[in-house]
Amino acid sequence: MTAPLRILSIATLFPDAARPNFGLFVERSLRVLAQQPGVELLIVAPIGLPPFPLSLHPRYRALRSLPHRESWNGLKVLRPRFPLLPRVGTRINPALIARAVRRAIGNREFDVVDAQFFYPDGPAAMRVGAALGLPYSVKARGADISHFGHAPASAPQLRRAADGAAGLLAVSDAMRRDMAAIGIDPAKITVHYTGIDRSRFCPGDRSEARRARGLGDAPALLTVGALIPRKGQALVIEALPMLPEFHYWLAGSGEEESRYRALAARLGVAERVHFLGPVANADLPALYRAANIVVMPSVSEGLANAWVEALACGTPIVISDAGGAAELVTAPDAGRILSERTPAAIADAVRALHAAPPSPQRVAASLEGRFDWDRNGRELAAHLRRCARR
Repeated sequence: MTAPLRILSIATLFPDAARPNFGLFVERSLRVLAQQPGVELLIVAPIGLPPFPLSLHPRYRALRSLPHRESWNGLKVLRPRFPLLPRVGTRINPALIARAVRRAIGNREFDVVDAQFFYPDGPAAMRVGAALGLPYSVKARGADISHFGHAPASAPQLRRAADGAAGLLAVSDAMRRDMAAIGIDPAKITVHYTGIDRSRFCPGDRSEARRARGLGDAPALLTVGALIPRKGQALVIEALPMLPEFHYWLAGSGEEESRYRALAARLGVAERVHFLGPVANADLPALYRAANIVVMPSVSEGLANAWVEALACGTPIVISDAGGAAELVTAPDAGRILSERTPAAIADAVRALHAAPPSPQRVAASLEGRFDWDRNGRELAAHLRRCARR
């Protein structure tokens, strides 16, 4: 009988009771990994807490009460704490996380260390691997390369982690090229596409979905994601004066909400801009179906889950030429890739799609079965077995 593959996965992006929508894509990938034959998985999801009195801030209060170990959707999860230090934290977080991980796992034995985000998880996995004499793998998802791969406080550690890894993963071929551009060996990188739950994210009755969400009769644009500058929601608001019949729905929360509200008021479109706040994952399929077009003009992405989810629900997308956009929008039915990130280009793409909308079935078919959780789990298990042998 083949010995089980014992995997230690470090995941700073992982949901918990205080943040149930945080890192859901990481959780699902690890869930299907744990279901693979011959796999034993332990997840360590470190929790960063600042020193007193900052730890009393409402943002951290709920995190302090999280259990240190639990079963999360059938997965064994440890949640050790590490000190989150203002100003200097970026540079030293990997070392603090590695120390917390080693204390949490005790004398448990593993065959390979898996890091689910490139920074700080990757350099932390490098340290844990060195201490335990184990090979490690790191996955790149988006901002971990576009931001941390260039920031002076993190880039050197990120590249050292890449150099020492037994293998690397990227969410798209475009991400693989971005990694190579900052000096990471492309020969070590395997493209590992995300999955999609086709039983939930699938075409449905748009009229019924619109009634359920209270979207009314006006054509609806939708963005799903944090309200932060990188996601580009301001550009969509600025396009609305050129799209007088459209309403714009924003699912998510973030630091830019007050600025976006002020922008909408200044442009005279406030009555057509609707802030939904965080939307539970269970409610996303109906929201995607209710929209006519999902618009996401991000500055950077790996291969956004929201892109895949929208297409699977039969809703075309208008997205910037970022990350794996060209790997996803491979046919006109899927939507449009913006030639430039401007309000005018967004308005042109929206008008073109709305004038000749593809059927939801054709939109969903454009994915061609490329995004599947079972495949994702099999490929991740095979990759980590190869890393363990090295």
